[in-house]
Amino acid sequence: MTELSFYDTTILSLGALFLGIVMLIKGGNWAVDGAVYIANRFGISPMVIGFTIIAFGTSLPELVVSVAANLQGSPGIALGNVLGSNIANILLVLGCSSLFITLSTKVNKDLVRDMTLMVLSTILLAAFLQYGEISRIAGLLMLFTLGAYIYIQYKTSKPSEFDCDELEEVFFKNGYFASITLLIGLICIAVGSEFLVKGAKVSAGLMGIPESIIALSIVAFGTSLPELSTSIIAARKNQAGMVIGNIIGSNVFNILMIMGAAAAVKPIIQGSFADQLVNFDIWITLIVAVVCAAVLLLRGRISRVTGFLFFLSYLAYNIYIYTINIGG
Repeated sequence: MTELSFYDTTILSLGALFLGIVMLIKGGNWAVDGAVYIANRFGISPMVIGFTIIAFGTSLPELVVSVAANLQGSPGIALGNVLGSNIANILLVLGCSSLFITLSTKVNKDLVRDMTLMVLSTILLAAFLQYGEISRIAGLLMLFTLGAYIYIQYKTSKPSEFDCDELEEVFFKNGYFASITLLIGLICIAVGSEFLVKGAKVSAGLMGIPESIIALSIVAFGTSLPELSTSIIAARKNQAGMVIGNIIGSNVFNILMIMGAAAAVKPIIQGSFADQLVNFDIWITLIVAVVCAAVLLLRGRISRVTGFLFFLSYLAYNIYIYTINIGG
């Protein structure tokens, strides 16, 4: 059998990337729809659903991609995916969502607690990276912290201002169909993540770009599409609180659950990923988280102008990381 040409390999790798992204989008939407329906029918608080089930559902692509990449010896994809996704969630998702409506929220102790956790989680990840590695113990600590966070959310949750039924794109006849949809969604996420990781690794090699940079941009964008689609749907239905809650929850899950699970199954050691992730991208992730928290806690809203600036910042960030890696 003859070897594939550069052209053929490029087409196949890009095709795998595209197919993986499509499967992640559809699978993420189906998983979220099924999970929300089931949770709502079991009488679980909608606020808990927003901060846990929906955040977990839209973070599933990042989870599967990152754990799979780390197990396959590509921790740069795992780490770059998480950092890139958190940056995309705030600058891209909140930015685009605010173009539909001004994202307003009540500044209360719950918002302060959740924003504080998002920023502290980012600081914790930065500290581990500056130390040089994310050990198995560190990963378990992150998972334990997330479990405590979910427990606090459950114990302190109150009836929410939004109706979960308004956020369901699929209306099920009963829990059986919802469960099947949830299962199919999870399978699509698992298979799609495999295509995405393989396509990203091959594409990075062909273009001579570190795989962590591909993860920061293309992979992170692809795995953030469930958050983007869910948030835009919620924004168009005037559910600003749902948009903000989804992003805060997703960013916390991305760090504590995804990096925690990835490190728990296989420690992420120093030298196994690009230095840029430690020296530059983690600090951009932290700055973006702090700016988002400051805007919401001080102003209680993200206006269309602020959202547009977020979106422009996201474009500028992606242009910069490609410029320094291709041009350098």
